[in-house]
Amino acid sequence: MRHQAWRHRACSLVVVAVAAVLGLVRPAGAHPHVWVSAKAEVLFDAKGAIAAIRNTWVFDEMYSAFVTEGQAKGGKLLTREELAPLAKSNVDDLAGFGYFTFAKATRTKVEFNAPTEVSLEEREDKRVVLRFTLPLKVPASAAKAFSFQIYDPTFFVAFELERENPVVLVDAPSGCSANVLGAKPLETAESKLLTEAFFSGLSPGADFGIKLASRTIVACP
Repeated sequence: MRHQAWRHRACSLVVVAVAAVLGLVRPAGAHPHVWVSAKAEVLFDAKGAIAAIRNTWVFDEMYSAFVTEGQAKGGKLLTREELAPLAKSNVDDLAGFGYFTFAKATRTKVEFNAPTEVSLEEREDKRVVLRFTLPLKVPASAAKAFSFQIYDPTFFVAFELERENPVVLVDAPSGCSANVLGAKPLETAESKLLTEAFFSGLSPGADFGIKLASRTIVACP
């Protein structure tokens, strides 16, 4: 029944991915495999500490069409106001999954407060964009090791950082920098597992997403 409900749009956008991670969608079914182009802004506070990470996620054309189908009136693009309830519910449902945003400060896991500045909109090219800001519970000093990754552990949602300016520092002290490190090449067995997963519609593994995730290191003098 849960799978059937999803087919009739009871779940949408990120909620679909969350349902898949929870195992609420039958593994034998045609799982959604969503591609996301991601950009992150690292926000600094007045004291020069890292205060938040602002995510911008652009969803692929096919999935964007699935989300917006039948909702627009007169062929017009959906506005932020029209999509506001959906944006809130989607981000709320991501809370149990760390918002697919994983950060460490001095090798310690970073905890986030509830997201702010949540919005969802449809671009001119018909692609759907989700934006939200994750405030750190405790601001982190970039003078020490700070890093973060954006990924879905099960790889139902495939995140890829944008090629141009994937990470931007906002209000950073002079001399701060962000270094984006690409994922290590997969081993032969891992590549085979990923290929089989695409054909079977199953997840390649509970922690496979991190193997393909870029890591961003933020450093300040």
